[in-house]
Amino acid sequence: MGKIAIVTDSNSGITQDQARELGISVIPMPFYINEKLYLEGITLSQEEFYERLKNDEAISTSQPGPADVCGLWNTLLEKYDEVVHIPMSSGLSASCDTAMGLAQEYDGRVHVVDNQRISVTQRQSVLDALILRDAGRNATQIKQVLEEQKLDSSIYITPAAAAIGTVLNLKPVLQIQGEKLDAYSKTRGKKQAKRVMLKAMQNDWENRFAEYVKRGEMCLQSAYTGNQEEAEEFKKEIAEVFPGIEIVQNPLSLSVACHIGHGAIAVACSRKVVVE
Repeated sequence: MGKIAIVTDSNSGITQDQARELGISVIPMPFYINEKLYLEGITLSQEEFYERLKNDEAISTSQPGPADVCGLWNTLLEKYDEVVHIPMSSGLSASCDTAMGLAQEYDGRVHVVDNQRISVTQRQSVLDALILRDAGRNATQIKQVLEEQKLDSSIYITPAAAAIGTVLNLKPVLQIQGEKLDAYSKTRGKKQAKRVMLKAMQNDWENRFAEYVKRGEMCLQSAYTGNQEEAEEFKKEIAEVFPGIEIVQNPLSLSVACHIGHGAIAVACSRKVVVE
């Protein structure tokens, strides 16, 4: 069996330290703050990012440069036979399409997975890829399994900043069920937004994913943008609705936070690979 390297980007929420522990590579997403380039998790920490965001500085996201992506692949292919590359959803960024174009120059040695994941669900895909690799699957098989399960995940999120009426205290609930971020509901205040998100997740868990839940193939997740204390409280509320289910909680990636602001919370679930 050939040696396979697993690569993702920092949208997965996997830090550089965690990447080293897992034995994978994480490409940092680039940001421009006041036209100066920063790299997530390398020259820009979560704390620094939120401080700059709070100061209303000009922040824009970008995608990793082709030279950086190819440079990493080239280095890995000196030690590994193949690369499985898991970028953020193609519906949310052009970085997936860019990687797919670049991979065509590698004679089938680089396999780019487009499985419509982001943040905690993308992180689970990386863990799934490691499980599949360690179970003896080749790169083509890993890509195939991850893409077959691409719609077996769900995210509900309430952004921190809402353009609509602060006077009315309206809070939108957004969803990611595949390619992109869509509106799900409008609520009156954050408390109601949490109730709506939990009810939606419970409905997915008991209906849409019931078969996978029964087989122990679903995992439950929570995410937040800078507001860890509030997120911990929300995690307790999730646990009340899903007693006995482990909840994995991580900060949302800065690329997402850039668009939804400091203080967002999310609940998510995704199907995980179970190898027999």
